[in-house]
Amino acid sequence: MANFPEEHQISSVYDVVIVGAGISGINCAYRLQTELPDLRFTILEGRDDIGGTWDLFKYPGIRADTEMYTYSFGWAPWPHSNPIGTGSQIKQYMKDCVSMYNLDRYIRLQHKVLSADWSREDRQWKLIVSNHDRIINIKADFLVLGTGYFDYDTPLQTETVIPGLEDFKGKLIHPQFWPTDYDYSGRKLAIIGSGASSISMFPELCKEASQVTMVQRSPTYIVSTDDYAPSLSSLLRFAPLRFSFLKALDRVWFALVSYLNATLCYYFPSQMRTRLRQMTLPQLPARLEHDIHFQPKYNPWEQRMCLAPDGDFFKALHSPVANIATGAIDRVTDNSVQMKDGTKIDVNDIIIATGLRLQIGGSISLSVDEGEIKLGGRFLWNGSMVEGVPNMVVLTGYTNASWTLGADSATYIFIRVIKDMKSRRLKCVVPRIPENGFSTINRMWELSSTYIVKAESFGRLPVYGDRGPWRPRRNHLIDYAHAHWGDVTTGLVFST
Repeated sequence: MANFPEEHQISSVYDVVIVGAGISGINCAYRLQTELPDLRFTILEGRDDIGGTWDLFKYPGIRADTEMYTYSFGWAPWPHSNPIGTGSQIKQYMKDCVSMYNLDRYIRLQHKVLSADWSREDRQWKLIVSNHDRIINIKADFLVLGTGYFDYDTPLQTETVIPGLEDFKGKLIHPQFWPTDYDYSGRKLAIIGSGASSISMFPELCKEASQVTMVQRSPTYIVSTDDYAPSLSSLLRFAPLRFSFLKALDRVWFALVSYLNATLCYYFPSQMRTRLRQMTLPQLPARLEHDIHFQPKYNPWEQRMCLAPDGDFFKALHSPVANIATGAIDRVTDNSVQMKDGTKIDVNDIIIATGLRLQIGGSISLSVDEGEIKLGGRFLWNGSMVEGVPNMVVLTGYTNASWTLGADSATYIFIRVIKDMKSRRLKCVVPRIPENGFSTINRMWELSSTYIVKAESFGRLPVYGDRGPWRPRRNHLIDYAHAHWGDVTTGLVFST
């Protein structure tokens, strides 16, 4: 366990400590408040405001990469007509939800958890928390990590794959740390990368920059969606049905649609590739060839697909300032990006949007009896707890559906485990893998994206087994039913 200065404040004791006031942590707080009203819990948030991802990212065009009917909280329907929420809308929605349900009383901002040590003797987590210039000691029976899936402090490093970046004389900007005072009007920009960040910022940058070139090593699937498409509840608004039922129907419907789309891509990849090609071709300007710039080497949903509300990305491509360069970068000079095919792109500034550095559990130093533990390589139990780690829950989501759906199922499992333990007066629970182990180890997220492959190569991600509660989560509707009514004790060892 890491060493820190002596305590500067009297310790606090809770039944549950939630780390992170983003979408996962706030959802967990609401569920605990509703299902276990006598529970003493708090949310520790290291930043100076709630929102998580939506408080961190400030780049132009920031928005959700999935529809909001399932990304929003199940207990607070998305209030806007656009299904793809903007960053400011999502953050304000979260703040409104916190205020409406009095969740702010649990949130302690600027409380960064530095370390968490489980004491077998005391049956408690001991947290060391930084708050400005103070070090606070907090104890908790249960620790819930709602810290998301990426490193907030360090972006994915690119210097080893983009030679010459150190020679560039202009600005190097990462979307994760977008300068709020950056004026890109009249500038020549290169966006390196073709993921969700690139696709969402590209149309905005084209409005004011004099040149915007998206430089991609290989193409990405980009799907146009209707930004003001009617939801199922709006189509049935005249039916004699309760509003809450209609909104629940929206959530189930969109969860089902996303699952069916991913399933079709998995079982019928060739047909889906053809369909996506047919959808993309009519939206392209004549100067851009589809098979060069929009035909990925991988099948649909082997990596996440990017959304373009109302086709804004394709509309931006028709602007004379917009362009795409596909292929390998030879090197970056002091004022240009030179491709291996000989293409030279003159630029003033470069935006490095090559992905996120994945990290489960934030930067917290975790230990059991002061012996350091790493979450990478450990098996996940029901997508919510980690083998060998007592009284700890990790809130994770899906790659082929909204993050919130998975985090909510994990929260329900946690609540059921707590209720069971309270009824039997138990204090400790530890997931234990079967004695004979597993014949197959499954990846946490089965995508071929570079940032995921890199995280796995460095052993940063947990894994799944091949049976029972150790199998991967892939179907939200099945997982939802299991979280509410299924077996949540097999694979766990309880003690007093």
